[in-house]
Amino acid sequence: MAKTAQDYIESLKKKNAAEPEFIQAATEVITSLAPVFEKHPEYEAAGIIDRIVEPERIVSFRVAWTDDSGKVQVNRGYRVQFNAAIGPYKGGLRFAPSVYQGMLKFLGFEQIFKNSLTGLPIGGAKGGSDFDPKGKSDAEVMRFCQAFMSELYKYIGPEIDVPAGDLGVGGREIGYLYGQYRRLTTRYDSGVLTGKGLLYGGLPGRSEATGYGLVFFIENMLKHNNDSFAGKTAVISGYGNVAWGTAEMFLKKGAKVITISGSDGYILDEEGLTQEKVDYMLELRKASKGCKGYVDKYPNAKFFPGEKPWGIKADICCPCATQNEVTLEDAKKIVASGCKYYAEGANMPATNEALAYLSENGVIVGPAKAANAGGVACSAIEMSQNARKMPMTKDEVIKMLENIMKNIHDSAAAASAEYGLGYNLIAGANIAGFTKVADAMLQQGLF
Repeated sequence: MAKTAQDYIESLKKKNAAEPEFIQAATEVITSLAPVFEKHPEYEAAGIIDRIVEPERIVSFRVAWTDDSGKVQVNRGYRVQFNAAIGPYKGGLRFAPSVYQGMLKFLGFEQIFKNSLTGLPIGGAKGGSDFDPKGKSDAEVMRFCQAFMSELYKYIGPEIDVPAGDLGVGGREIGYLYGQYRRLTTRYDSGVLTGKGLLYGGLPGRSEATGYGLVFFIENMLKHNNDSFAGKTAVISGYGNVAWGTAEMFLKKGAKVITISGSDGYILDEEGLTQEKVDYMLELRKASKGCKGYVDKYPNAKFFPGEKPWGIKADICCPCATQNEVTLEDAKKIVASGCKYYAEGANMPATNEALAYLSENGVIVGPAKAANAGGVACSAIEMSQNARKMPMTKDEVIKMLENIMKNIHDSAAAASAEYGLGYNLIAGANIAGFTKVADAMLQQGLF
């Protein structure tokens, strides 16, 4: 008797009971694949699902370093190399106290399908540490990064595994990591990390790529529904590069952005953000100040401490902060606010119950693995730039990104239609991302 989606999910829960984020991510994907299992029994015969939910390799290691007082500190480091059927492992490094193996398995699993959707030859991976760079001096961050790379370098390379930045890992950290990689290997493999500085192989426009790509994806959602950005109001959560890039591109496209949020609460600016206000947000972030400082300069705005912006009346909602920030109760507020388009800039920012509620109540959903793929797409472009030894211009990069996001949207929409699901970008993205990887696994035999 053929296995059902629920059979796979129950087996997954038994094996990974202590990893709720991974179970959530895998459940969301597997549930969408039910019609694929019926049409392609060869996937079950080859054990594709059983294989694809197991990482090909997990590396776990101790990271010992000294703080500025000379005291030894110890953290855990990880690299989850999930699937390389269509290209070298590719995915970010996250430095945050919440990092543990289950968190990275969720992120790496999502990365498989996100990377597949880009149409570029990159597999899925994720890594990081429970190290918290906040409040650390540059010297402490450097020593930690050097200790971290002293173990990680054995398992990465331009044709093996290409890490990038993620939460807690920006240009400073990538620079220190790359410097240590060069020291240890004596090689100038600029393609071994992406998100690098422009002076040593970085890609112009990479910092904005996830946010810009999110807006390009939304633009295609609008076009599919004979709509445009004209007169649209957008609500954004988040305070990092994704929120910044999203706000900036919304402004370029003519949409009005009225919120931004941080860990301390959210700002409501009914006059709308301007480029000057976006730039000031960056200044606050660089100074490690919460978004509350925004109202000191722009007193017509309002600050809501400890709250999230869901429920503010808007046409477009974009969670760009962190996973599971949108609960079922938040989804109900989003629907009640009149939101028509919801697109995810963060990784898995909504619970499965919240996503289902949004979809069932007329909101058009752009799921994270499709809508926020602009960052990794530009990382792959950076890899290509490094391999060719030919720098690109920002205009060239943004044009390529725009085309990639259109192709991602169109492939998700086409996959959904092929399986009789209408315009369901959640299912379509899962199906399109999965089938490409599954077919590559079939062609490569048992591995």
